[in-house]
Amino acid sequence: MFPELNSILNSTPDSFKSSDFILVSDRRANASFLIQHYLAFYLRAGCKVCFLGLVQSFSHYSAVGQRLGVSLAQAREKGQLVFLEGLKDSIGVLLQEDTSHETQPLSYLRSPGAGLEGLFRFVERSMRQSGDGDAGESWGPPVLLIDDLSVLLSLGVSVGAILDFTLYCQATMCSELQGNMVILVRCEEEDADDDDDEEGSNLLQRGLVHQCNLALHVEGLPTGYCRDIHGQMEVWWRQRGETIYNQRKIFHFKVHDKGASFFARGTSSAVL
Repeated sequence: MFPELNSILNSTPDSFKSSDFILVSDRRANASFLIQHYLAFYLRAGCKVCFLGLVQSFSHYSAVGQRLGVSLAQAREKGQLVFLEGLKDSIGVLLQEDTSHETQPLSYLRSPGAGLEGLFRFVERSMRQSGDGDAGESWGPPVLLIDDLSVLLSLGVSVGAILDFTLYCQATMCSELQGNMVILVRCEEEDADDDDDEEGSNLLQRGLVHQCNLALHVEGLPTGYCRDIHGQMEVWWRQRGETIYNQRKIFHFKVHDKGASFFARGTSSAVL
C-alpha cells in the first residue's frame, strides 16, 4: 500500500468512497504495482475481496503482498479473500471432457463465443455469500479486483462480451452491493491499432473509461528510459452523475521494492 498514492486520491483504508469503479491501464509500462496497492489497501480496510488473478499465480501475489505488509494466505483462510487462480484452474477446464458445466468460471476457455456468464456468476456468488468470517468478523464493503481483463481478448472473447461482463459486475458490485471494482487492462501501442480494429485492447480500454469514475493510466516516459523515474501516471476523476471527467493530473513515479514514490509532473529533477 502506497501512502503517497492515498494522498493523491484522498483515500485511506479508514476512509474511502464506496460504489467506485477504478480502471487501471498501461502502455509501454507495467501498472501491476497499482493492483497490488489496491489489494493491500482493501484487505487492510477489512473489505471482502474477490480477486480474479488471470495472469499470475497466487504465490506471486502472495509474495508481493508480504512485502506490502498483508498476508493473502491468512486472508483467504479467514474467508476475507476469494481468489480465482486463472493459470492453475484453466488447465483443468481445458482437459475436462464433460462440456455440460457451461456456467463454471472459466467456461469461456472452451467456448469463447459463449460469453462470460460463468465468470460473472462466480463473482456474484462470492460476493453474496455471508460477510462474516470464521472468527465472527464482519467484513466491509465487497471489492472486485481483476488482473488483467485484456488477456481475455487473446483467448477469443470479444470486446462486446467483456464490456457486457463489466457492466453486469458494476451493476451488482457498485450499485446493488455498494462495493468497489478495480480492473487492469493493458493497451497496445497506439500505431498498432488500426482505425477499423473492432477487437483491440485500446477499444476495450476506451469502453471501460466511459464506465468508470476514476481512471489511472500508466505509461513510459515520452523522453525514454530514466533510471530515477520509471514512468508517468495520468489520473482522471469524474463525479457521480457526470458524463465527463472534470479533473485530470499527471504524476511521475518510481517503484521501489516495498512501495512507490509519486511526483507531480515537473517537480522531479530527474525529468526536465
